[in-house]
Amino acid sequence: MTGLLCITFFYLTLNPVYSQLMATNAPYSVKVIADLGANVTLPCRLPYKGHSFFGIGIRVKWTKVALDEALNEDVLLSMGFHKKTYGSFEDRVYLQELDSEDASLVITDVSTDDTGKYRCEIINGMVDTMQEIELEVQSGLTDGVVFPYFPPLGRYSINFNEAVQTCLDQDAVVATFDQLFEAWKGGLDWCNAGWLDDGTVQYPITKPREPCGGTNNSPGIRNYGRRDKYLSRFDVFCYSPALKGRFYWLTQPDRLTFDEAVQACINDGAEIAKVGHIFAAWKLEGYDRCDAGWLADGSVRYPIARPRKNCSPTEAAVRFVGFPDKQQKLYGVYCYKAEP
Repeated sequence: MTGLLCITFFYLTLNPVYSQLMATNAPYSVKVIADLGANVTLPCRLPYKGHSFFGIGIRVKWTKVALDEALNEDVLLSMGFHKKTYGSFEDRVYLQELDSEDASLVITDVSTDDTGKYRCEIINGMVDTMQEIELEVQSGLTDGVVFPYFPPLGRYSINFNEAVQTCLDQDAVVATFDQLFEAWKGGLDWCNAGWLDDGTVQYPITKPREPCGGTNNSPGIRNYGRRDKYLSRFDVFCYSPALKGRFYWLTQPDRLTFDEAVQACINDGAEIAKVGHIFAAWKLEGYDRCDAGWLADGSVRYPIARPRKNCSPTEAAVRFVGFPDKQQKLYGVYCYKAEP
């Protein structure tokens, strides 16, 4: 067995850090750490000099690896001069190609959703190789999560004072601009304006489009400025800290009305979870469940950390079903049990 090679590279801020390159008969692995919003290079090379993978019939394939291999996500496929990118990586990744043996992948503007294991396969019929790279994205919001919120009354229905209470009701506080900015860097895109704690009204856009400030504007935080705290009505951006308890799906034999859901959590020694709880569990703990459940505000939502068919196939998100009739017996319930 080939020995362990420990190679450390020091780069400027925002560049990745490589640690513990494992060269074995199995695919070797490298861990790469990148800052949120930076560009990052995932290294991959033919292990023997003198072999070029550029040519007819030579294939390079990059894949994002899931725990269940059936859910793997194609990232990039290259055959000679023909290259194709896929899904959320489309037009955001490319091969570095510093020389004829280099198949390293460059990911631009990395988000927290890019965190995970990647597999590089180089197939040339003579020296086939497979290498695995673990990408960790460091977020500026490691201790909390920003989420947009509107009450059952509907969008643009609360003034500033109501917004403060609304966030408190969800076990959260009104977000600061810095918190919203870090969330935007992490990929938050929301086309409805909301209150921030300084009394301004703003909203984050990562993908410019006509209804959200126009296509000619760059991605960024759209700012309505300070508004009348009593007369103006918008949504709100809340900030929820890391959980100090357990968020969980309560298994029940039947679907529940809202009142039954509240009582079921109480019977389990917990409380019905709040919106701040589900966002914190999803974003900070990777909580994933494809079952819609009641929350304390009367909304029905479900958290998807691993996008898949029929479960938020295009993005990781807390999916919002709505504010249904509380007498409907169509949903389960999410509970929250605080630490003693």
